[in-house]
Amino acid sequence: MSKSFGQHLWDSFSWAIARLHQDFFVKYFRLPFMSIPTNTPDVYHKVRVEKNVAVLMRDGIKLYANIYRPHHDGKFPVILIRMPYGKDEPYCEMPAHGKYWAKKGYACVVQDVRGKYSSEGVFAPFINEADDGYDTLDWIARQPWCDGNIGMTGESYYGYTQWAVASLNHPNLKCIAPGETATDIYGVWIYNNNAFCMQTMGAWAYQMNTNKYNNYFKLNQWYTPLISMDDDAGIRCEYYKHWIRHPSRDSYWEPINICQKYNHVKIPVYHWSGWYDVFLPATIDSWLGVKEKSDSPEARKNQWLMIPPTDHEVTPKDTHRIGKIDIGKEAWTYDRIQRFFDYWLKGIDNGFGKTPRVEIFTIGDNKWRYEDTWPLARTKYTNYYFHSKGHANTSDGDGLLDSRKPGDNTTDNYVYDPNDPVTMSLGIDLWSMAKELKDRAAVEKREDVLVYTLPKLDKELEITGPINVTLFAASSARDTDFTATLVDVFPDGYVHMIQEGIVRARYRNSDSEASLIDSGEIYEYTIDLWATSYVVKQGHRIRVEISSSNFNRWDRNLNTGNEFGTDDKVVKAKQTIYHDKKHPSHITLPIIPR
Repeated sequence: MSKSFGQHLWDSFSWAIARLHQDFFVKYFRLPFMSIPTNTPDVYHKVRVEKNVAVLMRDGIKLYANIYRPHHDGKFPVILIRMPYGKDEPYCEMPAHGKYWAKKGYACVVQDVRGKYSSEGVFAPFINEADDGYDTLDWIARQPWCDGNIGMTGESYYGYTQWAVASLNHPNLKCIAPGETATDIYGVWIYNNNAFCMQTMGAWAYQMNTNKYNNYFKLNQWYTPLISMDDDAGIRCEYYKHWIRHPSRDSYWEPINICQKYNHVKIPVYHWSGWYDVFLPATIDSWLGVKEKSDSPEARKNQWLMIPPTDHEVTPKDTHRIGKIDIGKEAWTYDRIQRFFDYWLKGIDNGFGKTPRVEIFTIGDNKWRYEDTWPLARTKYTNYYFHSKGHANTSDGDGLLDSRKPGDNTTDNYVYDPNDPVTMSLGIDLWSMAKELKDRAAVEKREDVLVYTLPKLDKELEITGPINVTLFAASSARDTDFTATLVDVFPDGYVHMIQEGIVRARYRNSDSEASLIDSGEIYEYTIDLWATSYVVKQGHRIRVEISSSNFNRWDRNLNTGNEFGTDDKVVKAKQTIYHDKKHPSHITLPIIPR
């Protein structure tokens, strides 16, 4: 049904009010994502700015950039930022970033990518960033104010624009500092363990489906079939439909998956992400990937990994909190990235080249730590097994965690109803997860959530490294999901999420080939809970929650086993979790001796 004139007027008014609301907070309170905390002195105090400078691409399309330079004659190393969110928009505050780098003695080029804001062409996510990035580097290298040394930085999509060109070995691209991004577009960006990233990428697809970023567009994420969710919203989005049509790792993803090209990356990279960022595993994988697979011995040696206690919006650096936890004031400054560029682009001997290659922030200790490897060499991988008398449902049940292997324990059962999924993520902005973490105590009162708990700790326990759950389970459905969440239970009953994960049954053996399960048959599943560096305090309890949904972080598995995204039917699934001598379901924690 088409909208009336009055409805259109109301929509326009609502949008204007929302935009004024954003601009007000940007101007007077500074959204956390935009602030640039720094302790280093400026080299120059005046900045020269050129707006909307055209850069010609090989196919005749013009991309437009703002250029920030020291108000001083001469040649400078250049920082390039290529982004789709508007080089002049307040949300990402690129003028502040541009002036920051100019005052530090760099020229900074901030460019709207193809089809966004001032730039010509049609925006197709990820597709054109390699060629456009290379052509932009060519253009910068020819400018009289460029000394021939170019670096790239930025987060999220404008972290990807760095990776897209890094493997092409442009002679003037000396280093990059991609943050909170992914080289594996399929396996981390759009899908996680083959579950569609509904809350982030489902919404992002539509928000990006115009020349300007529409941050106020809302979707009915309950709508089925998923393939038609854009039609239901009245905004057809072809690339969203392509994503839904390709739920497996297939040839569609190959051109944009940089994770297959680590051997071609031959420059120093400063990889960074947060413990609560949605792209955390991709950041760790890219660091390991280039470090182990680059054709260049020098590049393999010069890979740095930095993980602060932040989410995708880097919010805890201003709030100093993750949910209820106070993490102190040392969580993040921009100086770390500047020291990297000063070393590689200016040749300043600031000691950066001698720093250990891993720098992580340990939540609970609230301190930065330098390490030589990841995972840490001193890690003691410890299994904690699931036990119960058959009633692990809810936090009031009899589920236990224990380092002892199970004997002839019974099973635990629950019913997963896609029409009533666990909705802990519903209403939470996952980009700002750390500041929005809620007490999970209410979730643990649901009958479809199994809860396994360690006794109170008599001394603190550090968990630093990759985490996974090994689960033996059967389902009445042909396809279903299993989820796991690791939590810290405070003495006052507050339940804090440390990490969480999901596995889709039909992809239990391979992310490229689906294989439905047989009803009632027991299968072994591995649920990746990514990684952390977290100290559980004395008197707290460690707990694992097992269920089958986490909506809307991920899409709901409808349990039918039908072709993904085309289904509007819903089937309840009876789930059975096994924990006996033959089927020892457990969580594996990376324990660090204190």
